[in-house]
Amino acid sequence: MGKKRGKCSIMSKPLLNCQQICKSYHDGAQSVQVLSGVDLQINAGELVAILGSSGSGKSTLLQIMGTLDEPDSGKVYFQDQDLVQLSAKEQANFRNKHLGFVYQFHHLLPEFTAAENVAMPKMIGGTKKQQALDEAKELLSQVKLEHRTEHRPYQLSGGERQRVAIARALINRPSIIMADEPTGNLDADTSESIFELIKSINDSFGTTFIVVTHDQGLAGQMHRTLHLRNGNFNAK
Repeated sequence: MGKKRGKCSIMSKPLLNCQQICKSYHDGAQSVQVLSGVDLQINAGELVAILGSSGSGKSTLLQIMGTLDEPDSGKVYFQDQDLVQLSAKEQANFRNKHLGFVYQFHHLLPEFTAAENVAMPKMIGGTKKQQALDEAKELLSQVKLEHRTEHRPYQLSGGERQRVAIARALINRPSIIMADEPTGNLDADTSESIFELIKSINDSFGTTFIVVTHDQGLAGQMHRTLHLRNGNFNAK
């Protein structure tokens, strides 16, 4: 199923628990099974990489775990809370409180500064602008971008934009950060710096990371690497 190492005990109660997740999409009259009975447990503080070929369902599984998509059947539990049964509003509140997202394309808002981009989730949650900006600048300092707080995305390198995106994902101190190909557009040296940042955040805050990636180098440094094939982790 994958390799395991690191400080997390597989005997501890899982932070996130997926049970028999199935998902299909329709291609014209044909139904295409993407996920077929996926079981997955993620422990608090783990760094987990999910590998798989294009179209294997990696991103779909990540979206289901993040309540951005619904399974056809199956359950997703955060601790003892059944996320699938929550209303859309309850799921949005859950995401804001417990999850952070990082994508291959950083999705920064071009008209806002780095600090404003990082502060945005906090302000959406009701925090006053100045307090949110102060917290954003502190986070940008922690990701070594204190000199870039007033720069807009077009003024930043690819690696810097991804660090801003990671800081934005951290602003509400989530339990889990879900990252979809976070190093997909970066060179090897910059990719390594992103992993070092992930490791530092994990060490400092105990944040759990679930990373969908094609980057074997990145995956090889995580606590666990899982391979999704034919809609499941156990399929050959």
